[in-house]
Amino acid sequence: MKNEPRQWSRLDNAAKVFPANSGKADTKVFRFACELTEDVDAEILEEALEKTLKLFPHYNFVMRHGLFWHYFESSDLTPEITQECQRPCRPMYDIDAGRLLYEVTYYRRRINVEVYHALTDGTGALQFLRVLVFHYLVLCHEDDFMDAPPKMDYDASFAQKLDDSFRKYYSGQKTHYKSQLKRAYKIKGQRISEHRIKVIEGIMNTQTVLAKARELKTTVTVMLTALLMRAIADEMSLREQKRPVVLSIPVNLRKYFESQTARNFFGVINIHYDFKMRSGTFDDLVAEVDRQLKYELEKEQLEKRMNAMAALENNLLARMVPLPIKDIIIKGAVSLSELGVTASLSNIGRVSMPDAFKPYIRLFDVFVSTDKLQICMCSYEDHMVVTFTSAFVHTDIQRRFFRALTGMGVDVEIVSNLMEE
Repeated sequence: MKNEPRQWSRLDNAAKVFPANSGKADTKVFRFACELTEDVDAEILEEALEKTLKLFPHYNFVMRHGLFWHYFESSDLTPEITQECQRPCRPMYDIDAGRLLYEVTYYRRRINVEVYHALTDGTGALQFLRVLVFHYLVLCHEDDFMDAPPKMDYDASFAQKLDDSFRKYYSGQKTHYKSQLKRAYKIKGQRISEHRIKVIEGIMNTQTVLAKARELKTTVTVMLTALLMRAIADEMSLREQKRPVVLSIPVNLRKYFESQTARNFFGVINIHYDFKMRSGTFDDLVAEVDRQLKYELEKEQLEKRMNAMAALENNLLARMVPLPIKDIIIKGAVSLSELGVTASLSNIGRVSMPDAFKPYIRLFDVFVSTDKLQICMCSYEDHMVVTFTSAFVHTDIQRRFFRALTGMGVDVEIVSNLMEE
């Protein structure tokens, strides 16, 4: 009896960047976690994962490399759920290993999903975790839900989940969009050994943070972006202020282009502030960040940027370049663009789950690997979690950021991973 042929699919436009730029210093892995109000049952979690994978079949794909491109291929590999015992966001992609690009672990009350970025983006991984937690809690508390079983609000079809939305929305029209590279201020300091990352998590009351943003007549994203810029600037010398502080901010394109894909579909915008040329007051920071964000998030601007990136992928000459040379070119282009970035900030936004699960879920959180400084945030009900990941030993920027929040009247509970210095 012949074996059935393997399914395969192309990497989406954003995913093509990650194989060339993954390494020990930045694994391109991110973690979503859900903290429950009770300890995790490993056997039930395994059953929940089996149900979830039936709805996300591409999670059991592995990455292969051909003559011209990397590609995904279906596999018979079975994911193994284990209690967390490794450092967070450790390397997941190995060009020769052919391993799965995600893993599910647990520790006490937390369910963790770590994903290699080529497989999906933050929104796609969050949907996977939401469905996993949904099945887990239904299995754990069957008796509680017999009369009124909860319903999940994510019901995309297989085709919608596997949709390459970059290809779908590429218009082919020539665009005049050009990114202006400005050398940004770079955070310096002693790096943590063995390419590990420091994780510092601040847990706050959602309504309190929202109220502070409303007082400033702005959004939470703008307020926290301004606070991060201010914290970075306070660690800069006068000489270093000749370079602007530039924050890279991922944008979920599903909010602007109709898509329910569970793969990558995001863009990146850069927000900059020149402390030497401007006043540096917090009010001015908020106003300038707000102005730049509104402009960069206009659909026309996002479409120009998306088309400019997709044009490179669809260029006939570029498609004919062998993969090893492509990877070198991509790595060089990304390294060049990184000269214009100080740190990164990502706001996943509000996480929703069926109301029936409120007694069983405390919070959700998210963080990513980095070779510099990254801040991620999300909220669930009354808990907003802002998480720093850093490659540096010093934590002065994080301390200034959270002290600024407490100075505004926001109580912050700090949690951090254990580090052996």
